[in-house]
Amino acid sequence: MSIGHTLLGLLETGPRHGYDLKRAFDDKFGHDKPLHYGQVYSTMSRLLKNGLVEVDGVEPGDGPERKRYAITDAGITDVDQWLSRPEAPEPYLQSVLYTKVVVALLTGRGAAELLDTQRSEHLRLMRTLTDRKRHGDFADQLICDHALFHLEADLRWLELTTAKLDRLAREVGA
Repeated sequence: MSIGHTLLGLLETGPRHGYDLKRAFDDKFGHDKPLHYGQVYSTMSRLLKNGLVEVDGVEPGDGPERKRYAITDAGITDVDQWLSRPEAPEPYLQSVLYTKVVVALLTGRGAAELLDTQRSEHLRLMRTLTDRKRHGDFADQLICDHALFHLEADLRWLELTTAKLDRLAREVGA
């Protein structure tokens, strides 16, 4: 996810302070990985330097002055361009899971056990996400669906690899 473009998109709804941007980001996108304040302010500094945002006002606070940021026309154009570009599909051709299986085979460790353990972890997370989906709002349901579909694909790969483990062991050992 592009943090800068996401913050610019949030600013299109109106000027905001850094802490408001963090709160809005976390509310809409950061359920599983909240944004750090330092990341907000370093991103805003870069966007300001690049002319994509401007300081819309400064207010005194308990600590440092609070800047309110607004998106510029160049920022709106940048968001338009970002939204119109398709994301490159990520096929994960060299995933950590595959690497672990091959290393286990190369070193004489139990690749089948590794795959079973991973399958259990995937199923545990799928149960957690299914429960979250059941109790979440519509946006959270869509986010959980996305994650569940990816986990389901991983599970299919785990099953396929388990079924072909002997052949992989022969080829890796060659």
